[in-house]
Amino acid sequence: MQAQLEKILDKNRNKIQYGNLPTYIPELTKANKDALGIYISQPDGKEFGAGDYGYKFTIQSISKVITLIMALEDWGPAYIFEKVGMEPTGDAFNSMMKLEIVRPSKPFNPMINAGAIAVTSMIKGNSPEEKIDRIMKFFKLITQNPTLEINKSIYMSEKKTGDRNRAMAYFMKDVGVINEDVEGNLDVYFRQCSIEVTCKDISRIGLFLSNNGILKETGEQLINPEYTKIAKAFMVTCGMYNASGEFAINVGIPAKSGVGGGIMAVVPGRMGIGVVGPSLDEKGNSIAGIGVLKDISKELDLSIF
Repeated sequence: MQAQLEKILDKNRNKIQYGNLPTYIPELTKANKDALGIYISQPDGKEFGAGDYGYKFTIQSISKVITLIMALEDWGPAYIFEKVGMEPTGDAFNSMMKLEIVRPSKPFNPMINAGAIAVTSMIKGNSPEEKIDRIMKFFKLITQNPTLEINKSIYMSEKKTGDRNRAMAYFMKDVGVINEDVEGNLDVYFRQCSIEVTCKDISRIGLFLSNNGILKETGEQLINPEYTKIAKAFMVTCGMYNASGEFAINVGIPAKSGVGGGIMAVVPGRMGIGVVGPSLDEKGNSIAGIGVLKDISKELDLSIF
């Protein structure tokens, strides 16, 4: 496995030059564009890492999967999906166009920014601090990494430049999708996106989802397995933004990307995969990371279809 991973990384490094670092969050332009790494976690305890798997990056939109299952645990599907839809949009992850032109006015799914902001507002807590504390504790538990922290520089950069997210949030407040204080809720959202992780961390999250919410280390069922299945279904249909259909055909496993360069992938019952490659394609996905996952899926016959 180790030799396979290193060979696949080497094959896909040339794709890095065709991508770019995101500029709309200024701090993300400081990332190492040439970084490329992978980590695999399996239920039997075996783990494999290759390339820059120790490289730290912010989790960004990968966090949406976890906040979704937390909100589902807090309220159940009926409440969540009264306010957030279940369909792909075909639009960019930060588009707000359909919020206004489609009725009833609600985000199409929890994997786009509008939907994730709405979901974060539904996580229980008496204050933004209590909410982010719950989120951080859950991330630390499922990654088995008690040292996880929020990257304060990137958090502040997102907060300062997040006017499009702010506009979407205020619109959703106006139409009744969000009931919480907008600025407090956005603060939680910006913080959750700024959690700093490695490939190992997100591969552990992927393993947790592959085990349908059972924590490998203790055997404890932390999340209703039905909610992890919902999350994985969204990952297949919406997890790679408006490239999700192409990814499903070419790779064939549930995955969620983030503009920090990470991709978390899940092979149900078999493994969690974490990939990092900060150089992004035009749709906001790691350009070399997609190539790596495509090759791994083909070589290891991972597609669920």
